[in-house]
Amino acid sequence: MIYAKKKWGQNFLVDQNLLEKICNTCSIKKNDEVLEIGPGQGALSEKILQKTKNLTLVEIDPELISSLKENQLFNDIKILNQDILNTNLKELSPNGQLVVIGNIPYNITSPIIFWLIDYKTNWKKSYLMVQKEYADRLIAKPKTKTYSRITVMTNLHFNIRRCFNISPNVFHPRPKVNSSFIEIEKREISPEIDLKKYSQIARLAFNQRRKMLRNSLSTLLNEKNLQEFDFTKRPEDLVVEDYVFLSKIL
Repeated sequence: MIYAKKKWGQNFLVDQNLLEKICNTCSIKKNDEVLEIGPGQGALSEKILQKTKNLTLVEIDPELISSLKENQLFNDIKILNQDILNTNLKELSPNGQLVVIGNIPYNITSPIIFWLIDYKTNWKKSYLMVQKEYADRLIAKPKTKTYSRITVMTNLHFNIRRCFNISPNVFHPRPKVNSSFIEIEKREISPEIDLKKYSQIARLAFNQRRKMLRNSLSTLLNEKNLQEFDFTKRPEDLVVEDYVFLSKIL
């Protein structure tokens, strides 16, 4: 028996009904190429193989890798023992047709989200298990407490939908938080957008989220652009298109 390791944030899915629900939600087709992040003991992997044989597993734990390779069901699939954040999707999926699925360590959710942004052209759809509070922030609406920098950063690139919430009871060991299963679809963005400037503006704004933009963005402002936008607004008042506009004029 392999025990979950805290250093890698491991919580294994053990509920068969939930595993079926996840597979059905992902709508995996026979010819789909699937990359599973953190397959653990392979419970979800076995369900995915019933939908498609084009499966790649990326697992950081060498002990779990050994266990996966002993499973005859996985004899003909690619199993990589590496950190997902060091995985090059350009090499794995040059045609950009991957479906990414993962019950990911919650402590590296943001790095994985930004990894998906970096490799945006190398996958077609992603499904992740994340902490419910994090999902709340990803799908937050303007003028709410959960609307944050991560909302503004991800919603430029993605349309994110919460598929369903998940109780801690379906995991072993049982986590202390509730979870959400989310669907991530890519959004086309203009190549003219200065992504570095966009990121800088979002960071400066939300670092002082209670202040008006004329204060939090003061280092970027001059008399001309003060006339082009209402800088008495606060960061949570702005939609993504507003931040895009600011990235063009500041």
